Amino acid sequence: MKFSEKLKKLRQEQNLTQDDLAEKIFVTRTAISKWETDNGYPSIESLKLLANLFNTTIDELISEEDVKIKEDLELKNSKVNHYTALGGLVIAVVCAICLYFIKNAILFGVVTALAILSACLYFTFTQLSLTYYKDKKLTKRQLTYNKFREILSAIIIFLILFAVVRNI
Repeated sequence: MKFSEKLKKLRQEQNLTQDDLAEKIFVTRTAISKWETDNGYPSIESLKLLANLFNTTIDELISEEDVKIKEDLELKNSKVNHYTALGGLVIAVVCAICLYFIKNAILFGVVTALAILSACLYFTFTQLSLTYYKDKKLTKRQLTYNKFREILSAIIIFLILFAVVRNI
């Protein structure tokens, strides 16, 4: 039986609503709903509270299948973050190149702001996409790719700063 099914069964056996359970373990009702529909998993602290509340162990609450589902969900989120970061990168590079040619002061300011926001989007989502790998050994290819990202980040910053300084 999956964690979601176990949680729902245990909750219903104790005649608790999702709101009641959420209040007892200090989370939102939405979190309970996500857990019961396999759209999320509780933190270790929440698992401890659940195990204590239902007089069971964490091992009895989760199964190998749950661990696999959680890893798949983390990988999916990592991929979404990766592609969002790439989108930010493309926008930042295009804006940085456009900045070099823009003469209108207002348009220059707007494109500069967009370039900076896109670069921030890139940096943020790059880091979020790497959280999946934080406990895993990175392969040589992944390490090379991460170094490439750092170099690319430096180039973007240089292009934006160069264009801004050139037009001041």
